[in-house]
Amino acid sequence: MSRHPGSLLAETDLDCKQFLQLVLLASELKAAKKSHDERQQLSGKNIALIFEKSSTRTMCAFEVAAFDQGAQVTYLGPSGSHIGRDESIADTARVLGRMFDGIEFRGFAQQTVEELADNAGVPVWNGLTDQWHPTQMLADILTMTEHHPSGAHRVTDITYCFLGDGRNNVARSLLVTGALLGLDVRIAAPAQLQPPADVVALASELATVSGARILVTDDPYTGVHGADFVYTDVWVSMGESDDQWAERIPQLLPYRVTADLMTSSGNPGTCFMHCLPSIHNRSTEVGRRLYDQFGIDGAEVTDEVFESVTSIVFDQAENRLHTIKAVLVSALAD
Repeated sequence: MSRHPGSLLAETDLDCKQFLQLVLLASELKAAKKSHDERQQLSGKNIALIFEKSSTRTMCAFEVAAFDQGAQVTYLGPSGSHIGRDESIADTARVLGRMFDGIEFRGFAQQTVEELADNAGVPVWNGLTDQWHPTQMLADILTMTEHHPSGAHRVTDITYCFLGDGRNNVARSLLVTGALLGLDVRIAAPAQLQPPADVVALASELATVSGARILVTDDPYTGVHGADFVYTDVWVSMGESDDQWAERIPQLLPYRVTADLMTSSGNPGTCFMHCLPSIHNRSTEVGRRLYDQFGIDGAEVTDEVFESVTSIVFDQAENRLHTIKAVLVSALAD
């Protein structure tokens, strides 16, 4: 069975034009929702939401996007189905594909979402795996176009830098997305935490077509110089052991987003981005533990930056809804 063309498993499932068309559609849907003029295009559609990993933004965005458009959802949590435990991924996909019009998957292995797409016969969307996070990228680019002087008309003017663990899904996706769209994209990370060679090679290949500028560096100040957007993520990802903090903090402390680092961009309009959740103070269980154990108040970003006027993280979070809605409408609307 071939994959449904409405599936989105990684950023490279889209070309530049298709990616930007989804961003434009999301902008239109966002405006329609805010003006109370949204037209339901998914009435009668049913969508399965499979979550191996916990979620706030992705789960809520898929649910609200579906409800806004008149669709129904069924949530299948880590213990709510037989998938991968008592029943193969392929068999589950064939069952769900006969009951639902689309399937979202958020979990660990990219292979799982690909196997779902290979067997379901309906669109399958990657809500996050350890390798890629395509729905986050759509929200990020929409947010950047909203806050960049060139808007959506000249996306190639956008420059952004990710700092932190360059191997994680968000860093990989940011590198490849920037390369796909022809942007100026930098990854600043210590040598041992830089993106895998195959991801860098893929980005370089895409950049030869798009004209993107790519930089992978271990110097955070070189990375953020001239950047329009400075982006970071948690230093220990979901599924990794808490023991990793003792290793990551000394490795990544130089890449912490501080007010000084933001100023060093030399760009007075530099905005701060984060895919959330963030450890920026002691108001969370993890934040308090890191303070008690390591004496660090917050982790990947200081509270000063997170709460500053340069921070657009909640615009970014809201845009998960509008871009995911665009993915659903594009794949399922008649």
